Parts: sequence; C-alpha cells; structure tokens
Amino acid sequence: MQELNRALGDIVEIRTQIAAGTAFSGYGPTTVALTGIIGFVAASVQRLWPNVFAYNAQAFVVFWIVTGGICASAVCLEMRGRSRRLHSYLADTMLSQALEQFLPAAAASFLLPLFLLRFSPQSIWMMPGLWQLFVSLGIFASIRTLPRKVALGGAWYFVSGFASLLLASASHELSPWLMGIPFLAGQLLTATILFYSAESPHEEE
Repeated sequence: MQELNRALGDIVEIRTQIAAGTAFSGYGPTTVALTGIIGFVAASVQRLWPNVFAYNAQAFVVFWIVTGGICASAVCLEMRGRSRRLHSYLADTMLSQALEQFLPAAAASFLLPLFLLRFSPQSIWMMPGLWQLFVSLGIFASIRTLPRKVALGGAWYFVSGFASLLLASASHELSPWLMGIPFLAGQLLTATILFYSAESPHEEE
C-alpha cells in the first residue's frame, strides 16, 4: 500500500512538472476581448448614470468589483472548457496552476478597495490605477506558462496603472474612463497576442 501511494505521488509530481513546462492555452482571445468590451460598457454606464452607479465611492467600487467578477467568471468558464479540450489529461493540473498564479493579484484587487473604504476612504481615488497594476502583476506572475509576447499586455497595464494614478492625483476624483479605456485597450492587446500566438505556435518554441 505504501509503495502504491509513493507511485501515485510520483505520477502527480511528474504530471505537475510536465504541466509547468507546457504553454497554457486556456485563455481564449475572444473571451479576453469580450471582457475589455464589458469593462468599457461598464465605464459608459457609470458615466451616463452616475447617480445610480457612481454616486459615491462605495457605489463606484462595488460596481467595478461586480464587473470584475463577471469578467473573471467568463474567463474561468472558458478556461475550464479549453483546458479539457486542448490539454487532455493535464487539464486539471494546468488549470490549477493558472488559477494559483493569478489568485494573489485577484485577491488583492478584491480586498484592498474594501480595506480602503473601511479605513481610508479618502484614498479610494487610487483604485483605478491600482486595479490596473494588480492585473499587470497577475499577467507577469503567469507569464512563464503563456506566450512570451503576453508580457506586452502586462507592460501596458503597468504603465497605464501609473498613468491613471498620476491623472487622478490632480483631482482625487473617481473617473470611470480611467478604468474603462485602459482595460479595453489592454484586453484587446492581450487578445490579439493570444490569437496570433495560437495561429503561429512555432514562434513560441
């Protein structure tokens, strides 16, 4: 029995090592692009009806957390299906690794605005820029299992995050466009890279 458990453990370890060295294909370019459009529509909705969706800092933050949750759910649902279709027996292992890589950034994106609302509401103006920085960190954390050029998406969010912080620092106002426009551009860029990387896999070898 002990030898069987050891053998099973060795199989799991081998599978994990193989998955770590395999490019993850779970992110679909169409869904990634769609999340950018959802973000832009969300910004438009806040801009058109601020009295409903952005009447104070709490409403602004909750609205974007819900929007982020919708986008994340769409990506995760597609990840599950694509992983099982494209990665076969490695699907569960690769999916778990992908989620683990992005989880710290996702958790910070959810918890930090709640912390600021509770203890430092005067600092909430920084959240659009900080959210973009968290996306950047999540992309860079995942880059070893993604096409190398996806790093351009991470670089975009890194630059746009600091640019958003700089722009917002003048007025300390929460602007929907500082979320919607950079997110649309970043997701379309990332989707384009994923699309052409899938079309030309030899470029990633």
